[in-house]
Amino acid sequence: MSERPVAAIILAAGKGTRMKSATHKVLHPIAGRPLLRGLVAELKTLPLADATIVVGAGAESVETAMAADGVHFARQDEQLGTAHAALQAKDALQAFEGDILVCFGDVPHLKAATVRKMQARLHHDDAPACVMLGFRPADPKAYGRILTDGDLIQKMVEYKDASHEERNVNLCNAGPVMMDAADLFATLARIGNDNSQGEYYLPDLVTVAAADGRTSAVVETSEREVVGVNDRADLAYAEALWQQDQRAAMMAAGVTLRDPDSVFFSWDTEIGTDTIIEPNVVFGPGVRIGTGATIRAFSHLEGTDVGDDCEVGPFARLRPGARMMAGAKVGNFVEMKKTTLGEGAKANHLTYLGDANVGAGANVGAGTITCNYDGFFKYRTKIGAGAFIGSNSALVAPVAIGDGAMVGAGSVVTGDVPAGDLAVARGEQKMKEGWATRFRELQAERKEKAG
Repeated sequence: MSERPVAAIILAAGKGTRMKSATHKVLHPIAGRPLLRGLVAELKTLPLADATIVVGAGAESVETAMAADGVHFARQDEQLGTAHAALQAKDALQAFEGDILVCFGDVPHLKAATVRKMQARLHHDDAPACVMLGFRPADPKAYGRILTDGDLIQKMVEYKDASHEERNVNLCNAGPVMMDAADLFATLARIGNDNSQGEYYLPDLVTVAAADGRTSAVVETSEREVVGVNDRADLAYAEALWQQDQRAAMMAAGVTLRDPDSVFFSWDTEIGTDTIIEPNVVFGPGVRIGTGATIRAFSHLEGTDVGDDCEVGPFARLRPGARMMAGAKVGNFVEMKKTTLGEGAKANHLTYLGDANVGAGANVGAGTITCNYDGFFKYRTKIGAGAFIGSNSALVAPVAIGDGAMVGAGSVVTGDVPAGDLAVARGEQKMKEGWATRFRELQAERKEKAG
């Protein structure tokens, strides 16, 4: 079979009431992005010729959220079943020539490789009318059943309509189905609703095809690939499955995870080889880590670029716009935002660096903060190469510390410090000889009299 184009109809019209959320079910995040966007991104690796999302309840929020994803939308105003929902995409795909996958927006882990297997089976020599995706769950529950002879489908039956014998079958309907675009919509239009729910069921494509003397086939996949998200517990489970797969992929690619189960990645996390990730580290979206870095325990990174051989944490927070050049280091309780830490520069303890540029080899002492906000605007701080900022200093932006300059501990710096200079901006220390001894003696006497 020469490679035929594939289009997708993604059903996302359900109300999702079990989520108990103002956010549409398919827009809840897995690995830092809406689960629907993750599904679309996976399908686009086919590559995908077209995608139409069928929306209903909460349509506007889905259309707004997915507007930049290169998809089309169709409306299902009445919730009359999955076959009826798929039929709403007819106008959007009426000119498409190829194979159409119908799948579900709340089944986020469907793989492009599985879709290709379905397509290959659709164009096997025996030319089935359609191909269903099936799986064998540990607990079949109330899934629809698939009765087969080999991989040819003899009957599809919803659990509510199944006999006791049919419910004992463990091959279940996963939901996705593929059919030639030339046949799909005409077949959908012939599906009836003579069932206990009075709905038009997508699996009845098999029944209509059988009435025409055509066979249908099933392709099986794993239970974890077709996990659906209907409530918060399902969402947590789907997230856990994604994280398990990503942890395994990271370790296979040469990243050390000291305690894999406690590390959480986002969909776009990039980490180079020989990097070590200690326990309880969270990567938000937009993080790139170079090679040979160490991310110590209890650190949180988001929108961050960490160079080769850098060290982060423990208990560090790198916010969007933080950038660490090769060999730079941030230590415990350091926070960075929109700041570049130059090659080999260090901020080892209890420091906030916001809207700043720190030059190569500079050292920022414990308790230092950049005062970057006046309540109205943000301002930048520039710290030159090789500069030394003493502990507990406040750098009031906009301000520039020159190359090799020094700031004395406890200083509040409000003006630029030229290269090579020392700035000390604190109250002058005064000495009172013997005062502490006299104070203690006086207080001890008062305490004794008080009894």
